[in-house]
Amino acid sequence: MAMRVCACLVLVLTLPFFSSATAAADGARIEVVDDADSLVKLATPARRIVSLAPSLTELVYAAGAGDALVGVVEYSDFPKEALGVPLIGRFDRFDIETILALKPDLVLAWQTGNPRATVERLASLGLTVYVAEPKVLGSIPALIETIGTLADTRAQADIEAARFRQRLHTLQTRYATAAPVRVFFQVWDRPLITSGGNELTHDLITLCGGVNVFGDLNALAPKVNLEAVLLRDPEVIIASGIDETRPPWLDAWQQWPSISAVRNARVGFIDPDLTQRHSPRVLDGAALMCEQIDSARQSR
Repeated sequence: MAMRVCACLVLVLTLPFFSSATAAADGARIEVVDDADSLVKLATPARRIVSLAPSLTELVYAAGAGDALVGVVEYSDFPKEALGVPLIGRFDRFDIETILALKPDLVLAWQTGNPRATVERLASLGLTVYVAEPKVLGSIPALIETIGTLADTRAQADIEAARFRQRLHTLQTRYATAAPVRVFFQVWDRPLITSGGNELTHDLITLCGGVNVFGDLNALAPKVNLEAVLLRDPEVIIASGIDETRPPWLDAWQQWPSISAVRNARVGFIDPDLTQRHSPRVLDGAALMCEQIDSARQSR
């Protein structure tokens, strides 16, 4: 995704993100287990942090550790303060020498988005790397808390995590018994890419009482064909695209009035930063998605 990036790709009642922070027996002050099941140790709280994904940049700020950021990747554009942090490349191609020159005491990496070999190279050069892969909505507040632990900003992190969980609970409660609505989430048009059952957007659809028509696909960002969409006949089509503007290719669906979503004018758009970034703003995207899905539900 060399687009406005975050992970492209189960109604959450539990927290499947497991991380622990303890006083280390060998003298390290902080120990956490990351999403690669590696033990990450810091002798002192992180004061120079490099983020290798826009979503992780947002989470650092949410955890109250924004002042510690010394390097970020392209498209780290929220909050606005992130625009002033030096760039070290893109999420899929970053400069090791530039990162080393920044002398970070912590690098936050994205497991399925960053090149694995490059991340491993950073670790082999002696940098402390925390690998994150928040796969579901419930992972997000847990990761905020973990970053707060690593940066010794846990008080602020706890506030933000609690706010996220409360807002998530409100949405869960509101739509828990809502009638199901068939939803097709479109990430891109050529090739036609959607969201499978193991992705953040699938969680959003489920949260809203929707049924992801391609939720049975396990691949990340699976490619599908037009015939499959026609057969599954979504009642709502929601697209993301690459930026905050509605992609022109979304209008191509008007050629297919046999699809319930098209026939009933239920083809919508949500800024991808609000649906594909594992950050607190994803609940803004969830609220918009729920409105679109509920509108279709109420108009039956």
